Amino acid sequence: MDSILKKKTGIEKEIDDFLNQFSEAGLLFKSGVDIYLSGKKDRFQKTIDEITQMEHRGDALRRSIEEKLYRKTLIPESRGDVLDLLESLDALIDRFKGTLYRFDIECIEIDPKFHDDFKELVRNVVNASEALAQSSRCFFKDISCIANYMHKVSFWETECDKISTMLQKRIFRDTELRLSQKMQLRDLVRHVDKIADRAEDVSDDLSIFVIKRSL
Repeated sequence: MDSILKKKTGIEKEIDDFLNQFSEAGLLFKSGVDIYLSGKKDRFQKTIDEITQMEHRGDALRRSIEEKLYRKTLIPESRGDVLDLLESLDALIDRFKGTLYRFDIECIEIDPKFHDDFKELVRNVVNASEALAQSSRCFFKDISCIANYMHKVSFWETECDKISTMLQKRIFRDTELRLSQKMQLRDLVRHVDKIADRAEDVSDDLSIFVIKRSL
């Protein structure tokens, strides 16, 4: 099996652009967290504006692709799976944006002693999402290469769970933090970790889509 779009349909570039938006949203999220931890508020606000614009572009591309799939009656046997995948990826872009907004709205203070752990957690979350992006590209272009990336989503999600658990333990064992601070940081750690959880959920759905195509 090669491309899911066996004939040139005019939406291949839009799908590529959408997947680029998804991939870049993860990188922008990582950059935003690094900027926030460095205390550069002006640059952080610019990053929020950029990821908000990226989410809008992703929404527009998803709607355009969906409209073409219906209007041109393309891949009717796989259309539902494709729509589910696009909507799930779009929702992950929104999670990246929403998490940066959480930093901004709550003005979360993160002690420098936790910075490296937060950065490692975010880095692995982005690794999981990037593996999902590569898996999705294979689903659309060359399904034979999808196994090269899909297992990496689960690997990075497991790494995120390890870091999240360790970081939460460190937070609650810190005697210098108030309980309210500990709970706020715990919620933030869980919120970030859930992005990787959701990426793995989408990867599991994608594996089912692949099996259905092979039947």
